[in-house]
Amino acid sequence: MKTAVFSARRYDKTMLAQANLDLDAGHELRFLEDRLTPSTAILAKGCAAVCVFVNDSVDAAVLEILAQQGTRLVATRSTGYNHIDAAAAARLGIAVVRVTDYSPHSVAEFAVGLLLAVNRKIARASVRTRDGNFDLDGLMGVDLHGKTVGVVGTGKIGTIFARIMAGFGCTVVGHDRYPSPAFEALGGRYVGIDELLDCSDVVSLHCPLTEETHHIVDAASLARAKRGSILVNTSRGGLVDTEAAIAALKSGQLGGLAIDVYEQEASLFFQDLSSTIITDDVIQRLVSFPNVIVTGHQAFFTVEAIGQIMRTTIESITAFEQGRDLINRIPT
Repeated sequence: MKTAVFSARRYDKTMLAQANLDLDAGHELRFLEDRLTPSTAILAKGCAAVCVFVNDSVDAAVLEILAQQGTRLVATRSTGYNHIDAAAAARLGIAVVRVTDYSPHSVAEFAVGLLLAVNRKIARASVRTRDGNFDLDGLMGVDLHGKTVGVVGTGKIGTIFARIMAGFGCTVVGHDRYPSPAFEALGGRYVGIDELLDCSDVVSLHCPLTEETHHIVDAASLARAKRGSILVNTSRGGLVDTEAAIAALKSGQLGGLAIDVYEQEASLFFQDLSSTIITDDVIQRLVSFPNVIVTGHQAFFTVEAIGQIMRTTIESITAFEQGRDLINRIPT
């Protein structure tokens, strides 16, 4: 099946092509570095399928164009699908599939890495030693052992993160609409969101972005949080009201922030802007704080995770082409 692959980076081209070959799928893949937008949707003309990523715009306007051009399938190389207007796709007769499962360890382990980095000032220490500065002043952290870690969202990733933190000797509490026996089995205790914020030294977000979870961390929730706590977000940028987080950092209410996702990341992430002027004042303010670490949406980026994402994507395109059930179809 002829497929336009948007937001394709070198690793996408290499690993998606390899999955296509390994599975003997025979799909014709048209790799495009452009993000999918109303102005670039024309590049998919003649393609029955479109393959997208998290920062592609797959709203009603784009879907209308794709449908007119003959696209019948949208496959997103992600678990989250908040960038896709599912209702518009259903109305236009376009099927949408996602990657429901890939290495959850990749994101959970990265979240732990971010926590360690912001708590123990690892990035700052590395920069100092490169300049020949081996002074320890300003680099003091705290033991995580004995601290309380709040996990918002206890699906596969959240539960693995909780298991790792329990291994550090932390008390683990969780908040989720759907309690997980696996989370409880490792000693996790479910509490309301207010209690979680009140008692947690660390809060880590592992939930999808929905209308209900949008800005789940806002000025009010940060005011309720334990003073000096650390916030980690490896899920979706829209979970956090960034302006509110900046205000909490300034006041000392928030002791540290480690994020791999950002509300306005679509215009920044997955591209090299090092030789340009970044006009996003919010991200510029964020990275100016010594107790903030920002990475460019790389928590999922391991050989195992990307390999599984590409295989699942090719399998879904093949299933659609052959008229089989789409087990990874998003709910409508």
